[in-house]
Amino acid sequence: MESTTSRAADVAAIVSVLERLTAAWDAGDGAAYGAEFTGDATYITYVGTLYQGADEIGRAHQVLFDSFIKGTKLASETLSVRLTGPDSALVVTRGATYKGGDRPAKLDKVQTYSMVREDGSWKVAAFQNTKRKPLMEAVSFRFQPASKPAAA
Repeated sequence: MESTTSRAADVAAIVSVLERLTAAWDAGDGAAYGAEFTGDATYITYVGTLYQGADEIGRAHQVLFDSFIKGTKLASETLSVRLTGPDSALVVTRGATYKGGDRPAKLDKVQTYSMVREDGSWKVAAFQNTKRKPLMEAVSFRFQPASKPAAA
């Protein structure tokens, strides 16, 4: 059984990965962003684009940082970190991108990270980003109230 101290250290290390991802995004640094992923990571954007591997993730993000998402920042809130084994974890966050000004009050995307420990360091092995559709959720919950999750 894992000790509370060990678990706390793992959670802190995992949160540090998320913080480095945010810092790399905010700096527009694709190489630093990609460095937080495993060599064979999968990365699925909210529009459904699939990137594979840390190198591709970093290269593609640099192109995006230099064009479509130039100057954007990440806002993120960690909802849960669940250690699923000694070297694996699932993380769920809410997030949004924004430009200038204050961080948005509503975070319009939900992310799932599959994290693994490689050579003593935590890395992202898989990432899935989904844009929330509040109107569609509201319609669904109105017609099928039992489908509404407790966290909604």
